Amino acid sequence: MLFPKNFLSTYVDNQHLGPKTHVTYFGRKFGVMVFKDSLSGQVLYKQYVKHETNKLYLAGIEEISRRGIKVQSIICDGRKGLFSLFEDVTIQMCNFHQVAIIRRYLTKRPKMQASKELWEVTQLLARTDRESFEGGLNAWYLKWTDFLNEKKMGIDGKNRYIHKKLRSAYNSLKNNMPWLFTWYDNIGLEIPNTTNAIDGMFSDLKNKLRNHNGLSMARKIRFIDEFFKV
Repeated sequence: MLFPKNFLSTYVDNQHLGPKTHVTYFGRKFGVMVFKDSLSGQVLYKQYVKHETNKLYLAGIEEISRRGIKVQSIICDGRKGLFSLFEDVTIQMCNFHQVAIIRRYLTKRPKMQASKELWEVTQLLARTDRESFEGGLNAWYLKWTDFLNEKKMGIDGKNRYIHKKLRSAYNSLKNNMPWLFTWYDNIGLEIPNTTNAIDGMFSDLKNKLRNHNGLSMARKIRFIDEFFKV
């Protein structure tokens, strides 16, 4: 499907070079946030940041819009508060990031049978359609509802859920469901279901900078500017 040049589908993501944050840092308080068009592959906007905030995401989208580019969709990593920030734009949550969230709760090799089966359902996310995935998740919930709701009284006399991580994993999938299959619900917009393209750019940048160890901060910034050529 063809789009005029001022009608673009845009990635909003900034991938960390380590495990748990979502800013590409080159020091404790120096990171880069990048906005990339998913159709043309063009980097539309970047900014250097100290910390990742939703306010910075909003400012980036507003700057892109100010330049006359209409944002038709956003593919992001599911940062808290980000979905409600762009209520007028179609949002797709990166399926890769969703799977990573579930993996942190369950691990790659869960021991409990309920966790094993939920992990199997999760791994289907990027390979199936909405109806099939929702059906699989609902079937899992019906089977394991009683197990999921098991409680135990603590020494303080309060009842608490026993399988907290399993509940968190299921709730993450359930709560994010409205944004996991936006690509499927809007197939004509050619929306990717992951941020892999921009993640690959950051990996490439990481490797190139590794070959230039010892660069001063000023030269590192010039290197990054040249790499993205915004």
